[in-house]
Amino acid sequence: MDTLSLCLIVRDEEDVLARCLKSTQGLYDELIVVDTGSTDHTVEIARRFTQQVYSFPWQDDFAAARNFSFQKATSSYCMWLDADDVLLPADRAAFLALKQDLLPGPDVVMAPYHAALDEHGTPTLTYCRERIVRNVPHLRWEGAVHEVITPAGNILYTDAAVTHQKLRPGDPERNLRILEGIVAAGRNLSPREQFYYGRELAAHQRYEEAAQVLEEFLTVGWGWKENNIEACRTLSLCYTALNRPREARRALLESLAFDRPRAEVCCDLGRLLMEQGDYGRAADWYRAALEDPCDPRRGAFCLPDCHGFLPCIQLCVCLYHLGKREEAAEWNERAGKYHPDHPAYRYNCAFFSDTAQGR
Repeated sequence: MDTLSLCLIVRDEEDVLARCLKSTQGLYDELIVVDTGSTDHTVEIARRFTQQVYSFPWQDDFAAARNFSFQKATSSYCMWLDADDVLLPADRAAFLALKQDLLPGPDVVMAPYHAALDEHGTPTLTYCRERIVRNVPHLRWEGAVHEVITPAGNILYTDAAVTHQKLRPGDPERNLRILEGIVAAGRNLSPREQFYYGRELAAHQRYEEAAQVLEEFLTVGWGWKENNIEACRTLSLCYTALNRPREARRALLESLAFDRPRAEVCCDLGRLLMEQGDYGRAADWYRAALEDPCDPRRGAFCLPDCHGFLPCIQLCVCLYHLGKREEAAEWNERAGKYHPDHPAYRYNCAFFSDTAQGR
């Protein structure tokens, strides 16, 4: 077993910080909390858990703040969290076992990040992040927003997950403001920053600008494979919003040049074809979605419903429109195995029951 420093950067997190730190107690050997300008009781709460609380003037640069927290760490490994993250008991135990049994060893530990949950606590968005890294100078953060440490050396994947449990919305303008500041200052965006710039523009419904940024990102071709695929999905949403369906479909099909079809892409193509009334080809894409397992280790944004419930429920609709009522009902039952309380599944159950009885 080797030593582990838990590093957080925080600002005005009084409502969640204690919850986060309580969920990690017993895991770390050293706790580093870097405050970037809180005006609430965040600093006082942090000092209940550690005396290593530092102030770092905010510079519109998340990598700079996180690197400062790593610089203060003295352990052999650094683990990072956000204040509104938690370790559920089973995941905390798994991380502790990893620390005891596998450290020292890997240079980077990649772990699932459950970034969004439904009302039952089931992850609806998950992907892998570099969660624990060896405390060495070449493993440091890059990027003003959506910062990242590029995995290198001996990489270990674990099933121990971090769960994001946000209690309130953050500043919706922050990331776009930072990225636009970089552009205004005349600095070229890195491929990763350009990808996220396009996504932020799309999230702010600036679809024409977003499409231009994402088209340039894909044309230059310097992006990471998974970002390229996700850029195609976001680009398609932009063109759909701009009422340009042919380009929306083209953007999704372009993603197939980067790797085998992703379930998320297949579901997007199925939706476009359903909107056109082409239920046969839509059904083909939904079946293809079920052939792609949800694998957070790819690093992509994984939407678990696209790998199960959504294709099944949409196949029910497609096959019903194709006159295959019994097969449609079977797909609805398969959908119900994923979400037995989902209103669409329950509606379909009642519909098939009523029609079978002639009502």
